[in-house]
Formats: sequence, structure tokens, C-alpha cells
Amino acid sequence: MDTHRDAHVAAVLSLVGDVIGTKEFPASAAGYRDLLGWARASGMVRRAGVEGTGSFGAALSRYLLAQGVDVFDVNRFDRADRRRRGKSEPLDAENAARAVLSGRARVQAKTGDGPVEIARMYKLAKDSAVKARTQASACRCVPMKTSSWRTSHTRS
Repeated sequence: MDTHRDAHVAAVLSLVGDVIGTKEFPASAAGYRDLLGWARASGMVRRAGVEGTGSFGAALSRYLLAQGVDVFDVNRFDRADRRRRGKSEPLDAENAARAVLSGRARVQAKTGDGPVEIARMYKLAKDSAVKARTQASACRCVPMKTSSWRTSHTRS
């Protein structure tokens, strides 16, 4: 699968490498369900190759893993080869599927639920809190309550 921010392109290959079909799906929960349903209409889906399992393809990878599909992280292909043959999302999706079929793609996608993910979420929350505190302390637009302010603005 070739993944992007708004849409993912999937390609289904036969066991001998023939292209059964390619199709684009929205990058949403409904799109992931439609993608897997479309792929399963062509036969049993055991493995999937996804470009960008750590970025645009992360949610799709987690969905496929939850559905029992083995997901492999596929690296983007050689730029010189892409320039020669042209940039095409269906062709990129087909190349990702071929990488899994041939065994070139060996790295399984991360599940996103282990101790490393917990540490990442902790760091994200901490960084966000530090940033908010820094912004609040740097803001000089809120008047500070001082004793002179209280004495001049209190009711008698």
C-alpha cells in the first residue's frame, strides 16, 4: 500500500505476482474497513506491505494487525527507478505488494502498544506540558495581582 495523508492506494497480487487490482481508499477508519473488504473479496489476505508504517500508514497498519493481517514495513523504492518509470501511486502500491511477495520486505510493522509506545506517549505529554508552561510564563498580557492593585481596587 502506498500511504498518504488523505488517501491510501492498495494493490492486490496473486500468489504468482499477477495484479488482480488496484484501488484508492480514504485514510479513515471507514476507508480501512473498505480497503480490507475489497482485498478480501479477491481471496484470503495474510500479508500486507505498507509504506510509511511510522507516519501516514501507522493507523492503517494498526487496523490490519488488529484484523489478523501480518503487516510489513516497505521502504520507498529507488528514486532513479521511480524517475525512469514515472511516479504513480498504483505502481508504488504494486511495488510494495511485490516486496512482500518476494520476501524483500522482512521488517514487521510495530504494533504501537508496547513499552516503547508508552514511553513515547509519556514524553509527548511532558513536552506538551513544558511548552504550555513556557508560553504561559512568557505571556505578559495578563496583569499580575499585587498588593498595590488590591488596595486600590477593593471595596470599602
